[in-house]
Amino acid sequence: MKTTDKNIDHRRVPNLMTYFERQGATKPITNDSKDYMPGDIVCWNLGGAITHIGIVVNRKSSDGKRYLIVHNIGSGQVLEDCLFKFKIIGHFRFMPT
Repeated sequence: MKTTDKNIDHRRVPNLMTYFERQGATKPITNDSKDYMPGDIVCWNLGGAITHIGIVVNRKSSDGKRYLIVHNIGSGQVLEDCLFKFKIIGHFRFMPT
């Protein structure tokens, strides 16, 4: 290939999820925004077989109820209030040793 395939990124998410699970970083998936802390990694199913990944950051949503997510869904990195926008299929946290 002469250029990067921009459509390949979502195919890596299941591999990353397996890695995170093997590292013991799995956290429960809940509907409570307080369970998602800055530094957490969240994976979603966007529909069909399309998966997506983002990182929780230390800035809050406009209503102050949720931390924002940084992710790249194809147009570059964005900071967005999208934690519960799609079905969460993975929640991970690495703890310092």
